[in-house]
Amino acid sequence: MATAAGAINLLVMLALGHFLGDFALQSDRMANEKCPGQNSVLPWQWWLGSHGAIHGFLVALITGQAWLGLLEWVAHITIDRCKCRHTFGLKGDQLLHLSCKVVWTLLAVAISIPKPWWMG
Repeated sequence: MATAAGAINLLVMLALGHFLGDFALQSDRMANEKCPGQNSVLPWQWWLGSHGAIHGFLVALITGQAWLGLLEWVAHITIDRCKCRHTFGLKGDQLLHLSCKVVWTLLAVAISIPKPWWMG
């Protein structure tokens, strides 16, 4: 994994996974009700935690490292909570999420995580 090509492949997969999780796998209900104050079937914390867990699972699956998935879960929840508070908008939200993927890639390269299953 310590090659530049391996790092770029990992970053691309993490970015693609992010867009899958934030757009294709996030329902309109989840997008709205993960913020406090919305009419909801479930408390907002459940929606936000579940959305973050989807992202954490994708990161763990792609990297093969559960601890990176846990970091993603916490980071994703934190970023989305700030967006709910109108600290920043969609562009800032997406920039921060993708910045996390850069950090996960750098961590993976720095500690020489073995290739994930999808890289053969």
